[in-house]
Amino acid sequence: MTTHPYWGKVEQDWAGFSAEITFSHPFFNNSGVEIFLGEEYDEDGEEIDEAPTENMLSAFADTYRDFLDNIENGLNAIQHGAFERYQKLYAKYYEDPLQSGQPAMNINNVEQHNPHIREIMYIRILDEDTLKVSIRYALDTEHGLEFKFTGGKVAALGGIAET
Repeated sequence: MTTHPYWGKVEQDWAGFSAEITFSHPFFNNSGVEIFLGEEYDEDGEEIDEAPTENMLSAFADTYRDFLDNIENGLNAIQHGAFERYQKLYAKYYEDPLQSGQPAMNINNVEQHNPHIREIMYIRILDEDTLKVSIRYALDTEHGLEFKFTGGKVAALGGIAET
């Protein structure tokens, strides 16, 4: 365990090193979302067991503060990106009763889609001003959704562990 002025206690957890502080936002249904600091595995696929350095933790804090300072832009990007992905990959199934065996969901806009993206699983902060938000996607809980932000902008969107 190590302690950092911003993060508090930093300890090894189930998916890498986590911070004592957590994330909450009124848009999301869950509060106290865990924040992981650094990668979970190294380039050889081995679990990382060495805590992030003080300099790394400070850089992670800068990335996270920037994310919080621009949360409305980030949330807008999440909402629109998730809806666009829905239209591209899922609408043909969920909007066709012959394919889904269920009545059409009639998800025609971002607001109608938002209830399906309201649970964050965790946030992971990485090097080079990069942060990942992993969401339990109610329409595809097997794959979920993951948004990779770099420099405050969405750099990638995919299923969890795909970005």
